[in-house]
Amino acid sequence: MSRALVAQSDASRLAANDLTPFQGHRLHVLMLTDVFHPRINGVSTSIETFCSALSAQGVRVTLVAPEYPDSATAADASTNALPADIMRLPSRAVPLDPEDRLMRWKPLAELDRRLASDRRKSPWDSDFRDIDLVHVQTPFAAHYAGLRLARRLGIPCLATYHTHFEEYLFHYIRFLPKAALRFAARALARQQCNALDAVVVPSPAMAETLRGYGIRSPLHVIPTGMPESQFVRGNGERFRRQWGIATTRKLALFVGRAAFEKNIGFLLRVTALACKLQPRLMLVIAGEGPALPALRRQAAELRIEDHVRFVGYLPRASGLRDCYAAADVFTFASHTETQGLVLLEAMAVGLPVLAIPALGVAGIVAPRRGAIAAADTVAAFAGQLLSLFERPDRLAAMSRDAIAFAREWDADAQGARLAALYRSLLRAPPPIYAARQQAVAQ
Repeated sequence: MSRALVAQSDASRLAANDLTPFQGHRLHVLMLTDVFHPRINGVSTSIETFCSALSAQGVRVTLVAPEYPDSATAADASTNALPADIMRLPSRAVPLDPEDRLMRWKPLAELDRRLASDRRKSPWDSDFRDIDLVHVQTPFAAHYAGLRLARRLGIPCLATYHTHFEEYLFHYIRFLPKAALRFAARALARQQCNALDAVVVPSPAMAETLRGYGIRSPLHVIPTGMPESQFVRGNGERFRRQWGIATTRKLALFVGRAAFEKNIGFLLRVTALACKLQPRLMLVIAGEGPALPALRRQAAELRIEDHVRFVGYLPRASGLRDCYAAADVFTFASHTETQGLVLLEAMAVGLPVLAIPALGVAGIVAPRRGAIAAADTVAAFAGQLLSLFERPDRLAAMSRDAIAFAREWDADAQGARLAALYRSLLRAPPPIYAARQQAVAQ
């Protein structure tokens, strides 16, 4: 097991017997999130992975998520196999962000009534009062609704800190100084996290960042794991035929949301420099998002249209697997990742990784097993990429190491750790939870 998986704060070291259900009780967790399928991002993927892993641990999950009116069919299709009860709440559009929705406050404020009412009309075996704890996945409306409900019921409330907002906000609120946004992001994180009984973070680096903010709530490092389905390799030749890419082209790949904070423009500049020495180089960008028009313009300005292919969003079970299999190297330059889950997805199918070791990504590339820590300058990054293309023997060795490393991030093991954390909060209530119980009793 890699150190990245076992590193955690002293407060998060859980006894092995926490994994066993207490007195035959099936733990019931209410999860709230401001984003879920059909919206594709790391938060949605993490929730989906943990719901499946928690089910194997005997944990029942009720998930509250926003409705996506224009994608109702896709939302239903993407969650049919999810082992959780899903409650979709009315939502509204988010200004300047057409991809996301924000749950309306009135339905959230009436969540306890909705949960009780829905259970009386359904075959579910109990009402909302059997919920043991609340797990919040996003820091927006879901956070405040989940915390309010937990306090009302006198049960623990924890959250997963998925997004490094300190670096994220600047790309979307450009009319305010970066220093002011950083101060606001840290203050909000401190206020929200210190009101919780526990905070889950996906990497040791993110835990250290939050400690630096002055967060006193216990921090538990539990990364999102890799389910067995991620280790199925696709058909690279089929992908190349579909997109008209010759088998002689050297493919670098980026997969993820086409967002400004992902630093994809850096990869375009790397490609512009590297293709001068390796004319067969092509960068494939698989993803959609608000930065896509700007990235297309940048590729045209750099005159590398023949060396870049934008393939958009690819279904995970088909096109994306083929895309991974077609590539030679996975490239990544984001500075804002709290874990870097997409790197593990690439490594699970044997794709070597070249990535800037910033924040959560460092825990994946630092062991140097199937991944290389990339330089943070265009010239040096391009040099490393070209060097890999010239060493097929090294790429083959990295491919084998990558699969072995990705298997250490087992989804079921991480689900067991999260279930253990849930039960530890109920067995030995921390001060915030204890204070709530006393208030409820009075």
